[in-house]
Amino acid sequence: MDVVNPTPSITVRYPGTLREYVRGVSKLQVAATDVRSALDLLERDHPELYRNICDETGKVRQHLNVFVNSEHVRELSGLDTKLAPGDVLTILPAVSGG
Repeated sequence: MDVVNPTPSITVRYPGTLREYVRGVSKLQVAATDVRSALDLLERDHPELYRNICDETGKVRQHLNVFVNSEHVRELSGLDTKLAPGDVLTILPAVSGG
C-alpha cells in the first residue's frame, strides 16, 4: 500500500550570517504546506534561527526578504503562500542604497 505524504518536503536557505544559529548548516529540510508553517517549524526546532528571522509578533523582520523559489512572497500570498514538494524557501537580507 502506498502512503501519500500530504506535507511537502521543502528546503529552507538563509544567509551565512544566520548559520551560527544552526551549527553552520547552510540549509534545512522541513515538511510544510505554506510559508507560515515552515516558519512555525523553525520556531519549534531552531528557535534561535527563528528569532533572527521573525520578530516577537511572528512577522518577518523588516530587513529580510522571503522568496519561494524565485518569487518574493510579498507578490504571492505572503506567509500564506502554498509550498509544493521541492520548493526552496530563501531568506535574504534586504539590499538598499541610493
